[in-house]
Amino acid sequence: MDADFAARLQAGEETVDAADVALLRAVDAHESLNAAAEALGRSYSRAHARIKDLEAALGPLVARERGGVGGGGSKLTENARELLARFARLEAALDRTAHIEKVVLDGDVVERDGELAVVETPAGRVQAVQFEPATRVQVTFRADAVTLHDPTAAPTAEESSARNRFEGTVTEIDQHEALATVTVSVGSDTTITALVTRDSLAELDIGPDSSVIATVKATATRATS
Repeated sequence: MDADFAARLQAGEETVDAADVALLRAVDAHESLNAAAEALGRSYSRAHARIKDLEAALGPLVARERGGVGGGGSKLTENARELLARFARLEAALDRTAHIEKVVLDGDVVERDGELAVVETPAGRVQAVQFEPATRVQVTFRADAVTLHDPTAAPTAEESSARNRFEGTVTEIDQHEALATVTVSVGSDTTITALVTRDSLAELDIGPDSSVIATVKATATRATS
């Protein structure tokens, strides 16, 4: 919830993204789920199923009216309008943060398999995409590509083999209107930065000195000379 980033809101197991918001906005504009799906080039059955999934996590979003002089229709609930407002605030916050901070780690390539390199860095071994062969590199990834986890619920190294995994301690939290920048010490005078929503921050109960595990996909990580 990136100019190449995308706004997302987490609701339990469901992630509300721009496609979901477009569907709700279309329902609001057309006052019909069927017409909304048609306007977006989606099937009614899939649009209906998606609304049901979202409502299971978020509560009622679309109020359906059957029959009557106007033939019935669908309208957004206040719950849905609050969700759209939250999403709009997050989009605005991300837009103001167009220059997302990048994490940069110096390191040496110790293994390479095609375009995927393993780099030894002060934060440990990191998997990164490397298009041009080199031994001494800089590993970079964006702060909004970092996901923070409670150590007691984080995926294990085996379960997250496609992700880089850092264990660390929160040293600083800079809270904005809808987002928060979290600085995590991962040892050897090395820090990484995560850009998360304030909702995620509250859900994880993260504060200064909290122990966290940070993960970032190998495909979101670059090694360049």
